[in-house]
Amino acid sequence: MKVTPLDLRQAQFRNRLRGFDPDEVTPFLTDAAYELEQALKDIDRLRQEAARNETILDEFRERENALRNTLLTAQRLADQIKENAEVEAKTILREAESRADLLLQKAQGRLTELDRDINEMRLRRRDVEGSLEASVASLSYALDFMRTQDHQAERDEKLLLHRPKMDTSASVTTAANATAAVPVARPA
Repeated sequence: MKVTPLDLRQAQFRNRLRGFDPDEVTPFLTDAAYELEQALKDIDRLRQEAARNETILDEFRERENALRNTLLTAQRLADQIKENAEVEAKTILREAESRADLLLQKAQGRLTELDRDINEMRLRRRDVEGSLEASVASLSYALDFMRTQDHQAERDEKLLLHRPKMDTSASVTTAANATAAVPVARPA
């Protein structure tokens, strides 16, 4: 059975001999209803935050997929350019040895540039992954911290509810007896 704050506020119990004192039970139920309401609000807020973070994570995943596709396209392009450069180099070798060296150098330069671009895309991907991991770790840490705070607040509240109340008249009498027992030095 799911209990709502309204259920706690409207709860009524029958009176029985040696039953609970309604003057104590009613405020307790009111406090419990308030705390439950606050907890439900916190849960709602955290769910909204999680949904926003999930949206951000989805965006990063889409970016990662786009980067991956770009990387694959660049790799295919590099492979295709390399193949074209080799075919062209063979053709040029047949025509003239001097022109072949020049075209081969151009093809190698382009390949180096593409490799550099691919490496840069890999670095960007690692940065995005690191950022995602840091975000997830940060959210996990924040959630653990909030849970710890909630547990500490619950323990503190339980301690305050169960702490014995001191009788002020007994402590005054004890203090008076303690002062009377101390001998007073009189001048000679």
